[in-house]
Parts: sequence; C-alpha cells; structure tokens
Amino acid sequence: MARSSNPHGRCHVTSKGGSGLDRFKKVAELNFRIRPAGIALAAVYALSCLGSRQFSLDQFFLPAGIRAAALLIVPTRLWPYLLLGEYAYFATLRIPMIDTYGLDWVILASTLLMPMAMLVVYLHRLRMPSEAATGLWLLSLSFCTALFVPGLNLGISYVLWSNPPPSNLLDAVDRTIFGHFAAIITLVPLAFLWSRRQADPGWTDRFVAPTASAILVMLVLGLCMQLTSAGAHTTRTHMVLLAALPAIALTFMHGWRGAAIAIPLLNLPLHGATPSTGLPSSFDLGTFATQQNMAVMSVALLALGSSISYHHQRARSRGLAEATTLRLARGSLQTSERELRERAVHLKHLGEGMDSSLSEMVSWLKSQGHHAVANSLQHASSVHSRLFREQASLVYPTGLEQIGLYIALQAGGACEIWNNTHRVIPPRLAGNPCLLTVDLQLAIYRSLIEAVSLLLELETGQVCVRARSGRAGGRRGIVAVVSLLDRDCTLSTRTTQQAVERLAGRMLAYGGTVHCRGNRLRLVLHESITHASPAAA
Repeated sequence: MARSSNPHGRCHVTSKGGSGLDRFKKVAELNFRIRPAGIALAAVYALSCLGSRQFSLDQFFLPAGIRAAALLIVPTRLWPYLLLGEYAYFATLRIPMIDTYGLDWVILASTLLMPMAMLVVYLHRLRMPSEAATGLWLLSLSFCTALFVPGLNLGISYVLWSNPPPSNLLDAVDRTIFGHFAAIITLVPLAFLWSRRQADPGWTDRFVAPTASAILVMLVLGLCMQLTSAGAHTTRTHMVLLAALPAIALTFMHGWRGAAIAIPLLNLPLHGATPSTGLPSSFDLGTFATQQNMAVMSVALLALGSSISYHHQRARSRGLAEATTLRLARGSLQTSERELRERAVHLKHLGEGMDSSLSEMVSWLKSQGHHAVANSLQHASSVHSRLFREQASLVYPTGLEQIGLYIALQAGGACEIWNNTHRVIPPRLAGNPCLLTVDLQLAIYRSLIEAVSLLLELETGQVCVRARSGRAGGRRGIVAVVSLLDRDCTLSTRTTQQAVERLAGRMLAYGGTVHCRGNRLRLVLHESITHASPAAA
C-alpha cells in the first residue's frame, strides 16, 4: 500500500497490486485485440480457397498454392487470421463429411494442415536467401510444403478412414503430392517476388521492351489455349512448347525474377483450359503428362534463374568494386594534386620574397655606386627567377585554373622544356578546354607531359602534339595525340609497354583510355555534362 497527498491536504491510498493488475489488463487488451483488417484477411483467404477449390484437380490443387503464397506475403503477426480463414474454409468443406469419414478425421485433418505449412514456411524464413540462392530456396520451400502438408493429411486419413478402403488412398498419394507441388511452384515464386519487390527496385528498368514482348507472347498463347477445344491435347502441347521460349528469355533477362513471372504464365493457362468437376478426386488424364512436363520445366527455370541471378550479382559486385577502386584512385590523385598545389603556392611566395630581397639589394648597390655589380645581379636574378617559376609551374600549373589547359601548355614550364629540346614542334590545339572540369584538365596535362617525355626518352625524331576538346552526346571530353612526326616510324615495344605502365593508371582513374598504335599515343578523357562544371569563364 502507498500513501500520498494532494495540494488540498487530502490523503488517498493506492494499491500497487491493483496498478499491476491494470497494466496486465492493458497488455491483454493490446495483445488480444481483434483487428478488422485481420478479419477481412481471413474472409478473403477462405473465399479464395473455396473458389479455387471449384477449379482444382488432384493434379493441380490451387488451395495448396494459395496457402503457401499467403504465408509468404502476409506478415507473421497476421498468421493467426490466416489460420482462422483456413478453419473457416475447412468447416465449410468438411462438416458435411462427418457422417462419411468421422468427426475425428474432420477435426484433425482440418486443424493440423495449416500449422504444418506455417512451420515449413517459418523455418525457411529463418534463413532468407541471398539474391543468388533465391531460386534454390523457392524450390526447397515448394518441395517441403508439397511433401509434408499432404503427407500429414494422407497419414491422418490412412489411420482414421474406414470408408473408402486404405488401398484407394495409397493409389492417389503420388497424384495428390504432385498436385500440391504443381500449384505451389506456380504461385509461391510470384508471391515471394511481390514480398521482395523493394529489395532490387531497379530490376524492372532492365530490358523493358523485350520483357513486355515476352509477356505479351505468353498471354496471347495462353488465350489461344483457352479457346482450344478440350480434346485437342496435341495442339495444347505445341502451344506450351512455344510459350516455353519467351519463358526462357524472361529467365535469362531477369534471373529468378523472370522465372517467377514466367512460371504462372506457363501453368495457369494450361490449368484453366483443363475441365474440372470441382469435386474431390477430379482428374484429367489427357493433360496430366503435359502438366508433369510443365512442373519439370518450372523446376528447371527456377534452377536456371538462380544460377543467372548468381552471375548477375557477381557482375554487379565486380562492377561496384571497380567503381569503388576507380573512385578511390581518383580521390588519391586529387589529394596529391591539392598537396602539389599548396607546394606550388608556397614556392611562388618564396620566389616573390627572393625577388623582393634581390630588388632591395640591387637598389642598395646602386645607391652605393656599384652599378655594374647591381646590373649583373639584376640580370642573374631575373634569369633564375624565370627558371624558378617554370619549375614551380611543373609542380602544379596554378595558371591552368584561370587561363585553361591550352594556355598552360603554351606558356608554362612544359612549353619551355619542349622548346629547349628542339624536337617538339608547336602543339596544334582545338576546342575550348575551359568547359571541362579542372580535375580533367589536370589529368590530361600530366598525361601529355608524361607522354612527350616518354617519346623524347625512348624514341628519335620530331614529336608532334595535337589535342581537341568537345562534346559528343551527353559527355564532354578531350582527345590528345602524341606522335612521331615521321609516319613511317613505329613505336617500339618498350615504348608501348612504358606508355601503358606510366599513363594507364591516371587515365583509367578518370575513365579514360590509352591507345598505342603505329607512331602515336592516343589519350582519351571524358566526363558527363551533368557532372561537369566549367573550369573558367
């Protein structure tokens, strides 16, 4: 008991046991609350099973497929409502059978089948498959559900039935299990595809036109199958074989997802064209062999789809790994360029400081009357200052950010070095590289300098440099060619090997390529226009 008081001085007594009881009542009300949506779910499930039972055969038992599909689609917290719908379905179907088969069979065979199916599906859902193993996982689920649920039903019937004789029951075991499996493997892949619709939303964007065409062809063949007379089994078989071709195409395009779409389009039209009495033991011998072939084909499509999905996943993972590697390489190069830029700026400041000090020294010498020494010092300082700036520009061409790639090549330290060799003719440059990003211009700048140095080092004769920037489609880029002026000369094997080793890394990091052919090195770099920002006005 607890004693408390209020601001008015009144006391009241509360019971801790009473408050605990209240909490228990609230929890109980929460846990056992009947949801209208759950009741609607139970009703829809029961009506679906009753309706599909009227069109089912022993060789294609639709309620079994609906049961397994519903357990995959519906969250586990709503399974009790599916159980309620199952009991309502069996109550409608089997209460009239009490006089024939006995109350024990009606109760046991009606109450234990759904829990068995729940157990099979739950154990499979504990280990959700990867993208590559989905097809095999669906096959395992279909086989286990088709084996254990009708096996339990047949076992109970074998023990409790006295009429008809058990021998008649044993004769129908294979037909019953096959009928469950044929319906389950038709509906379960499609249900699982719906439950995993958010796992890979981009798969619907691939092969849109071929996918729509394949589905349309299968729908047309299914309609023709419906319009074919019931006795034309040979014609139906030919249509099934024709429908298998777009089904295989769907599987190749989308893996297990394509198989999940193709299998219902294969099986349901054939089943819909098969007459059914709506009574137990309804069976059509004429289509049984075709349905067996369809079941085998469904298994093969899921197995093939699983293998294709595995390779699709590996290719996607490999592509992501390559993209990540290129992004990291590009980031590393950009970091290096930033460090070089900082060094170049620092060197520029040092050069300006030295020029200022030398200028002051020259002024002082002139004031003291040492004009000859001052002029000599001024000349030497100007020469060394120019060389210092040229070398600093090779560290990082800071002017490239303002004046663009072409001016940096023609007025920077690279041009001075090329001119001093007397082997590099003036470059021929076309287009406007300022529309490209600075990173891309830096990449081609470094690559051009490296390519020219390579030819100067390993080849003889004059070297020609050409470049053209522009756009093609949705991309902007630049094509640069460093070649020997003599077209009859061919680059040596060592040159081509060195070119690949020294240039390919930087080029690939920016999505570029290096081509060595004849007397030339061809460098190509490009970028998307949507991601490109002009480097300079």
